Amino acid sequence: ECTRWSGVLEENNIWKEYPRPAMVRDSYWNLNGTWDYRISTDSGIPPAYDGTILVPFSPESPLSGVKRQLLPGEYLWYRRHLTLPCDRKGKRVILHFGAVDQECVVYLNGREAGSHAGGYLPFSLDITEYAGDDNELLVRVQDFSDSSYFSRGKQKLEKGGMFYTAQSGIWQTVWLELVPENHIVSVRFTPDYDAACCHILVKALGSSSARIRCGIRPETEEDARRRDDPSLPAASCVPSDTFFLTPGKEYTLPLPDFTAWTPENPFLYHADLDLEEDHVECYFAMRKCDIQTDASGLRRIFLNNAPYMQTGVLDQGYWPDGLYTAPSDEALIYDIRAMKDLGFNMLRKHGKIEADRWYFHCDRMGMLVWQDMPSGAAYPGDLLAVALPNIGVQVSDKKHKRFKRENTAARLQFTKELKEMVEALTDAVCICTWVPFNEGWGQFDAAAATALLWTLDPTRPVDHASGWHDQGAGDYKSIHKYIFKVRPPHPDGRAFALTEYGGYSQVLDGHVWDKENS
Repeated sequence: ECTRWSGVLEENNIWKEYPRPAMVRDSYWNLNGTWDYRISTDSGIPPAYDGTILVPFSPESPLSGVKRQLLPGEYLWYRRHLTLPCDRKGKRVILHFGAVDQECVVYLNGREAGSHAGGYLPFSLDITEYAGDDNELLVRVQDFSDSSYFSRGKQKLEKGGMFYTAQSGIWQTVWLELVPENHIVSVRFTPDYDAACCHILVKALGSSSARIRCGIRPETEEDARRRDDPSLPAASCVPSDTFFLTPGKEYTLPLPDFTAWTPENPFLYHADLDLEEDHVECYFAMRKCDIQTDASGLRRIFLNNAPYMQTGVLDQGYWPDGLYTAPSDEALIYDIRAMKDLGFNMLRKHGKIEADRWYFHCDRMGMLVWQDMPSGAAYPGDLLAVALPNIGVQVSDKKHKRFKRENTAARLQFTKELKEMVEALTDAVCICTWVPFNEGWGQFDAAAATALLWTLDPTRPVDHASGWHDQGAGDYKSIHKYIFKVRPPHPDGRAFALTEYGGYSQVLDGHVWDKENS
């Protein structure tokens, strides 16, 4: 239940690195650390608390200090006090949560400030009208895990085999920032490799007539350090391109002599954006991921218009001490670096969406990512649906009952979370493929999901049904073979991808929690 990082954590210095590296702002209050907690069956604000919890580690994890499972029908309450600067005139107070699993309601000074459903994605609340100088912040959480249809990946209340400890509550950084009334909300970079340009779309709140000044230059080491600590001085480099943007209108930036991003040379561009009193620092890269036909007529995975052999591992993002939450930023970096040192150039983020900093490290270190959408159901309900793909017979995923997807609300929730995942991660340079379904777990209408993903993000391929239940859609014919001989399928216009393989393991004392299932 520990890693090399467990014993060196300081409760007042937990995950202090800036949590949103793709858009850095000087204003930053980290709210990680010791909070009060209570677990009960009462939905009302508790009169007393059970003890303290170390945020952002889930109560099920050893690092939280709690080590208690939140069950369906129970409520997990968090409480902490926070003091805001007295001089906040003309500023908005924005409260950010990296992720809270699965449903939560947020209260400030006894008033409901907002809520969120879905356990994997960041959300923000404007709490200006609820905030005073000294404040009591409460968060109420419910987590139904695998007893409901919310996306939960490999979490299971009764863990075992390839399903793991269900975790709940706050599991990513909680933080605050003060922003001007007129401020930048989001920045979207869409590289067009073939046209040698990048499309930039900025969304802002406040005056729609305000113009945004943007400067572009190569990323520096100083920029990278500020993504950890925004209090450090900004790099003094002079932008190589400076221009003005209008919020809500896409701008095309010509880059005739650009340097391409690859795992071998993860070259990033830095962008400084100013809207009146607001200043943010962003980054982007020039790269292209798609499926093309090679010189021999085979459909292949291409990177930057050249065939590129991707070799990777199934990265499930579970930690023995923090469960979904790595013990530290250093631990995240270690994991990615270890895979690069072993010769891999790709990670398939399996059944989980990571914190923003994980994608940032893949961007800057040069690691491609296939991104799974966490499943909202386990195996298909019909045994035939499990067995038939092994003899080459595919089952239509329009038969929702066979896949435990007859609940309309469940399908709508999955689609909503799928859209939100793409919206949240589109700017991650490292992501080169979307994977909506794995081995039939909660699969339904995969061809329609593929069409949706192509609409939301036409710049990346889609592995529509990883491993099983191919519907003839997407960009890949994707199979899983662990111990049997691989026979490439007949060409059908898609690339062939062996997306899970292996089947053998070496048990090393001190490195496995369960030798029987290793």
